[in-house]
Amino acid sequence: MKKKWLAVLMAVSMTAALVACGSGDTTGEAAEPAAETEEVADDAAESEAPAEEAQEPAAEGAAVSTVTEGVLTVATSPDFAPYEFYAIGDDGNPTLAGFDMALAQYVADYMGLTLEVVPMDFDGVLSELQMKNVDLGMAGLSPDPAREDAMDFSDIYYLGGQSLVTVKANADTLNSFEACNKAEVSVGAQIGSIQMDLANEYSPDADIVPLPKVTDIISELLGGKLDAAYIETAVAESYQKNYPDLEIVLEVPYDVAGSSIGVSKGNAELLAAVNEAIAAAVEDGSMDQFVAEANELAAGEKYEGLLNEEGQVQE
Repeated sequence: MKKKWLAVLMAVSMTAALVACGSGDTTGEAAEPAAETEEVADDAAESEAPAEEAQEPAAEGAAVSTVTEGVLTVATSPDFAPYEFYAIGDDGNPTLAGFDMALAQYVADYMGLTLEVVPMDFDGVLSELQMKNVDLGMAGLSPDPAREDAMDFSDIYYLGGQSLVTVKANADTLNSFEACNKAEVSVGAQIGSIQMDLANEYSPDADIVPLPKVTDIISELLGGKLDAAYIETAVAESYQKNYPDLEIVLEVPYDVAGSSIGVSKGNAELLAAVNEAIAAAVEDGSMDQFVAEANELAAGEKYEGLLNEEGQVQE
């Protein structure tokens, strides 16, 4: 089935704003249907689905319960390109984009539901999902067993990695866990994230600085207020395209590779429908398309963070 992503995503962005308060290279690996998937993206230009006709919604007609009847409510943290961010159009207006957002629309369409995206800080995504105020959390979530009491996890839809990042001036000295595990070294990580867990694991003796948004971490790194940071690899690579002074110095070992969709705990029918949609997106090639488009958009003008009350970029 053909989808016009621009029109859909602009509508989603407008709804999200009201509800709330780099190149085409791909960096992950495609997964087998209903298991490990690849990165995908969302384009501000009109795009069509792959040549194959998309499967008919297998979940249509199934008894899927959502927070609001007929609506799939998704929480996201739009500071995590190429997963989710705002692409800035030629007119200067922001449009919610990223391969998580393209996949969210695909999942909603697959289930015959209207998509409603609610942007918030990352830790808000976790808490809103735990309180069952939203149906899904899509923010580059890793299926960490420590989160299993708060949410269920879908099948993996994108295989990524974790990285230690610094600036070029420090790349020759802060290029090991040992070097970044000293009291005089400041290490940043996003609040509530897997990266914070990794910072505590690999740099426990460092001055660990928790920050709410990845944009804050990048700003502090470039401004010399942070020495290093733990950042998801695809996200770090996306920032590196716009800020060449950033240097990825080390791959960080992590047992749970890949990203999943967080699903409201105990909603077995919704979880099954989400997994069917992910499998279909992998099978028909949509995930590959989403990832490629998101990387291309992320390489252009973008904004990462929450919009103001008027739905515009905050100064």
